Amino acid sequence: MSAYFPTMGLEIHAELLTKSKVFCTCSAEFGGTPNSRCCPVCSGLPGTLPVLNQKAVEYIIKAGYVMNCDISRFTKWDRKNYFYPDLPKAYQISQMPRPVCLSGKVNIKVNGEDKVIRINRIHLEEDAGKLVHDDARHLSYADYNRCGVPLIEIVTEPDFHSADEVIAFIEKIKLLLQYAGICDCKMEQGSIRCDVNISIAPKGSTELGTRTELKNLNSLKAIAKAIEVEIDRQEELLESGERVIQQTRRFNEQLGETTAMRSKEDAHDYRYFPDPDIPPIIFTEEELESIKNSIPELPEQRVERYVNEYGLKKADADIIVGDKKICDFFDEALAVYNNPKAVANYILGELMNRINRGEADMENLKFGGADLAKLVEFMQTDKISQANAKAILREMIENGGSAKDIADRDDLWIKEDNDLLAKVVDEIIANNPKPVEQYKNGDQKVFGFFMGQANKALKGAASPKAIQEYIRKKLSE
Repeated sequence: MSAYFPTMGLEIHAELLTKSKVFCTCSAEFGGTPNSRCCPVCSGLPGTLPVLNQKAVEYIIKAGYVMNCDISRFTKWDRKNYFYPDLPKAYQISQMPRPVCLSGKVNIKVNGEDKVIRINRIHLEEDAGKLVHDDARHLSYADYNRCGVPLIEIVTEPDFHSADEVIAFIEKIKLLLQYAGICDCKMEQGSIRCDVNISIAPKGSTELGTRTELKNLNSLKAIAKAIEVEIDRQEELLESGERVIQQTRRFNEQLGETTAMRSKEDAHDYRYFPDPDIPPIIFTEEELESIKNSIPELPEQRVERYVNEYGLKKADADIIVGDKKICDFFDEALAVYNNPKAVANYILGELMNRINRGEADMENLKFGGADLAKLVEFMQTDKISQANAKAILREMIENGGSAKDIADRDDLWIKEDNDLLAKVVDEIIANNPKPVEQYKNGDQKVFGFFMGQANKALKGAASPKAIQEYIRKKLSE
């Protein structure tokens, strides 16, 4: 049992889904040939003037509303001065004293318990470029494509005391940003990244310890491991009588260790001053209300609708809403076949099973919710057997196509061959006298045995309902 109590605060950087960059018209799309998506403005050439992207401002206001922030009616822009090879201007246009959003809160659930995380501020800034390191040749290259991509920084209060709380919060933020339509939150592409400020203090202490900052963590696994490693490192220092130095550190996931990058700066070290090229913004109440009303249905609202209107179990609704692509897929399916429970059960069961096994991927699925809806409808209306539905789904995943076309091509429709049904079931009952006797003596569980044998033999030549009725009739004779 540790004698120390960890305290953490987060700085989450999320790139906004605008088509162009925040101060110029270059594409903000991820990737591209290095240095192919930059211009004199985002490359920081002398004599250029920035022009603020209105959509980026709308998006940060949306972010503030979904995180229950106060929206500033007056906001301005500042220059944050520091030198780094991927920052060609040697300053970053950001916000210091007058950010767009202040004093928010986000509710999370950790290990079954509710907790409120306070948001200190959310401000808008431009992203820096990216350094590409060639370790073999001992060279580093600067790619400025990312320079000027609009970025919001979500700064929390030091309300976290475990890695579980941090992960739960980041997952909640990702959902909120995705549902609001302002960030794709692809951590593997760096569109959402996290800095973790960590300090430890003796249990019962009223003062926080010296903090270190872990920079640019871009996976949930790395964040959880980095927190664990850094807490252990600080504990070892204090136990050996040394002190923790305020510094910025990086996490090496392969080695499982954090290493120092530089001493940790405070705000005054950046020499903030107002940017003379970008005028302040004064928001009207009408503008803010219009932006607020444009926010789509958020995760908690969708869960409530699925439970109250569709009758789904809360646990099932949480799983569907927990992935926006699956959630949108579900809604698309219901627009074609309005049977929420049947569609949800098939998505959570059969489709999720294929995804978990690596056979399917929502990012690259070759069919839409409407196609799955027709497959579920055919199964629910006894036009296709469950076994044949699985075969059709497999074909849809591998090659695309509609359930109807696949069923027509491969002759997978239920034909209701009553003569064949009678012949098959009669033979099964005749060949299994012991299960027949068990059923007649009140053992209802063996009925499933007869259904399984009949389904296997008939291969879609009769509907489950017809098979069930005929078996019951014969067993009651």
